Amino acid sequence: MSQRAIPAVFMRGGSSKGVFFHARDLPADRSVLDPILLSVIGSPDPYGRQLDGMGGGISSLSKAVIIGPPTRPDCDVDYTFAQVSVDRPVVDWASNCGNLSSAVGPFAVDEGLVAAGDGEALVRIHQVNTSKVIHARFPVAGGKAVVTGDFAIAGVAGTGARIRLDFLDPGGAGTGRLLPTGKPRDVLDVPGFGPVPVSMVDAANPIVFVAAGNLGLTGAELPDAIEARPQVMAALDWIRRRAAVAMGMAARPDDAPLSVPKVAMLAAPAGYTTLDGQTVGAVAQDIAVRMISMERAHRAVPLTGAMCLGVAARLPGTVAHALARASGGDEVRVANPSGVLSVGAEVEDGEAKSALVFRTARRLMQGEVLIP
Repeated sequence: MSQRAIPAVFMRGGSSKGVFFHARDLPADRSVLDPILLSVIGSPDPYGRQLDGMGGGISSLSKAVIIGPPTRPDCDVDYTFAQVSVDRPVVDWASNCGNLSSAVGPFAVDEGLVAAGDGEALVRIHQVNTSKVIHARFPVAGGKAVVTGDFAIAGVAGTGARIRLDFLDPGGAGTGRLLPTGKPRDVLDVPGFGPVPVSMVDAANPIVFVAAGNLGLTGAELPDAIEARPQVMAALDWIRRRAAVAMGMAARPDDAPLSVPKVAMLAAPAGYTTLDGQTVGAVAQDIAVRMISMERAHRAVPLTGAMCLGVAARLPGTVAHALARASGGDEVRVANPSGVLSVGAEVEDGEAKSALVFRTARRLMQGEVLIP
């Protein structure tokens, strides 16, 4: 045969899509595995479309997931995430995808890795990239994850069955510390903008937060408008790479991983128009975010990024805390280009106890992927 076939499932999880594999069907050696995933997804593609693979030309559609037996006694499966660069021959293993986390439980049940009776299933997930635990709860009928339902999420057309994700003890997922520099706020001297306050927070994934106003933006801009500002994009990348060094994730700015830390611009609640033309008022949100992922402006917000923001908004002294609307509960409504995402963030005495979010997921295709 001129091509090799590998069993796989193509799934949507939240506002992302990815190719799911059983660990048994892939080599463990990443020097062998990386070229396989690049070929499956269709990278690198200088045209940015990934037409020769399963990717969709943007970071949220250029992903792979590997599911295997648990290596922790308190979990049911191991879940490893791979972020595949669109235009470079790079597979980044440094972070987790919160959106695709929502598809892991349904995949495990549908594939027979976890037995579940009718009703609500609980799948305990060991997230290998971050060494954290996620509890996924979702409805099951006839031994399979339920897909249909009336729950809607921003950025995804239609509705589906609600999936609850509890990220346990999310602090220090990438660096080992909730505040990797030991401070809720640092200042970076950014070329072209001068001293800029930033907050480096690591909950579910490491993120560096900056006020959009300090970079000459309002925080209500849509992705294309942000990418049309090369000076701003360059400043964001400069901030991200210096933050990687300050957070202990890289020895030099040039060594910073592509996927983390992500960088996010924040703003206080204000009315704006979403990508689908809907108007969101200030009263419907607690904080606005525009996040950069894999060097592109994200069309929604990475789920782990939203959870990290929810935690940061509850930490006094951070850029997020200063801009967020104060509320009495644990819910934080995060306004992003696709709409508003509500996340739960439980913070006590400066420690992140848990982060909670609701998503939907659906199996789109199953069979085999082919690589030359």
